[in-house]
Amino acid sequence: MTKPKARVWTGTWWLWLMAAIWVVALYLNFIYTPDARYLLSSERIFYVHMGSATAMTFVYGVTFVASIGYLWRRGLAWDRWAAASAEVGTLLTTMVLVSGIIWGRTAWGSWWTWDPTITTTLILWVLFLGYLLLRDWTDDRERRARYAAVLAIVAFFLVPLDYYAVYFLKSIHPAVITTHGVNLAPSMVLAMLVSMVAFLFLAAAWILIRLRLLTAEDHLVEIQDRLRTPLDSL
Repeated sequence: MTKPKARVWTGTWWLWLMAAIWVVALYLNFIYTPDARYLLSSERIFYVHMGSATAMTFVYGVTFVASIGYLWRRGLAWDRWAAASAEVGTLLTTMVLVSGIIWGRTAWGSWWTWDPTITTTLILWVLFLGYLLLRDWTDDRERRARYAAVLAIVAFFLVPLDYYAVYFLKSIHPAVITTHGVNLAPSMVLAMLVSMVAFLFLAAAWILIRLRLLTAEDHLVEIQDRLRTPLDSL
């Protein structure tokens, strides 16, 4: 006899954990932490920016590893992981850009500046947007997966460049984490760290949901191919 209730709990406990972390993150972001000295309440979008940027880096790492895995093993499961994570990564990059633009308007008085860090993030977003368009270019799954994997691997090398541009290029983007520590008040550090964890959980949930959909789509294509083969032989 199976135990459906136990199985459901085993599969959803991490969703409850994620929800709890998000409640704590929202409390820390909007109630616990004080307003910044100069930016006042506008500084609170910083937590969204850092959280989405952290999750973006992790997700693109998944895309990078999955793309290498596909080129090495030629398994479509690797390609599904790459596709799912790339879609989530592109969404997170959009959040990074939008939150950064809003923060920059308040901090710098301008909606956009061609800062090295911001420009690198924009190029990264364009490359992975092209990755998603490339996946719709052909119905040949093997060719699509191969070309997409190569593009993802090349695009991923912008991720560390995007991070280190703050430190090694002439960037006006603030360096929050340095060799001397974190340039934030203790309460803001706590809020930032919890936001980063909350966004990581959210990114993982999005990837798993998209992965299940892509797996179902592949199984449907396989069924259609099996049904089409006998008809083609008539």
